[in-house]
Amino acid sequence: MPSLRTALLQSSGRPGAVTENLKALDEAAARSADAGARLLVAPELFLTGYAIGDAVPELAEPADGPGSAAIAEIAVRHGLAVLYGYPERDGERIFNASQLIGADGARLANYRKTHLFGCFEQEWFTPGEQTVVQADLDGIRIGLLICYDVEFPENVRAHALAGTDLLLVPTAQMHPFQFVAESVVPVRAFESQMYVAYVNRTGPEGQFEFVGLSCLAGPDGVVRTRAGRGEELVIGEVDPEFLAASRAANPYLADRRPGLYGSLA
Repeated sequence: MPSLRTALLQSSGRPGAVTENLKALDEAAARSADAGARLLVAPELFLTGYAIGDAVPELAEPADGPGSAAIAEIAVRHGLAVLYGYPERDGERIFNASQLIGADGARLANYRKTHLFGCFEQEWFTPGEQTVVQADLDGIRIGLLICYDVEFPENVRAHALAGTDLLLVPTAQMHPFQFVAESVVPVRAFESQMYVAYVNRTGPEGQFEFVGLSCLAGPDGVVRTRAGRGEELVIGEVDPEFLAASRAANPYLADRRPGLYGSLA
């Protein structure tokens, strides 16, 4: 099975400017496709911006809303799948969500962030209730989490047990927590034997300072590609043959003793 070339868009776009953010995503998709990528991953709440305060209700939209339709057009035009973050409206509730759109424009998966970080998120968003959301892309099982979710090892292990090969984590990682991007994410990839694409915002935005450092970590804990602190598009390979060999050599899942872990729940 061939590798899945994956592009990571490290950018904060323009907070509150959906049209401009769609334009930036379109440009990134063109560059990614030219580089042979089959998947483009954008950061948390990329469609609208993260630090948008009381504009959240105004900019939130349903999973099949106009933003989804515009991104489907981008995916089809450039022939690659796109994962993006956005505020999802479902009736009176608003979720911090991410959605995966296939290269044919189909909506493949939609995930709602289960662990909300800080006062801003807890004020505006409802936490999701589904831990494992997956889709298949080019023979690789894709799983979705968002930012703070990946800092809970239980979330990542649940994905490992469900067969996730590549975990996509759009994020808004801020100062002074850069050690998550530098250390926690590669460890998560190793201990649960999967690839993890961690894709961050960058620079100042409202009261936040995003640290960049987006990365694609492999199941051996080695980072395949890493962005710096600024706007950047980086590309890495998700190799299913290497993943299978790594899982055979590191049998964490097979060696688990779940009967000892009951107190964790």
